[in-house]
Amino acid sequence: MSKPVKERKSRPVNLDLQTIHFPISAIASIVHRISGVITFIAIGILLWLLSISLSSPQGFDQASALVGHVLVKFVLWGILTALAYHIAGGIRHLLMDLGHFEELESGAQSAKVVFGATVVLSLLGGILVW
Repeated sequence: MSKPVKERKSRPVNLDLQTIHFPISAIASIVHRISGVITFIAIGILLWLLSISLSSPQGFDQASALVGHVLVKFVLWGILTALAYHIAGGIRHLLMDLGHFEELESGAQSAKVVFGATVVLSLLGGILVW
């Protein structure tokens, strides 16, 4: 006995990424995941820097000199920005788990608030690093 042949439904396929427009709440969710990965990687960088600084007085001087470089300051500022976004986005997700901001309009507004808070926290982090 032969198996019945399944009909394939022809669905429209859009492979042009320039025409796909995500809602802001989807962008906020994707950026939250990316900031989590950056924060996870940053833990290794920061622990390495901490271990150098605690190894000896010369290690502390070496870590201080390393942190004084412009590129390292830029990386630290990026780490602080990713951490700030991840915390703000995490609070947003926790509030959504509690039943707030679940509607389309309020979800978009909360995503905008998170982006705005991240800009402010990033500027404050930049002041702290520089």
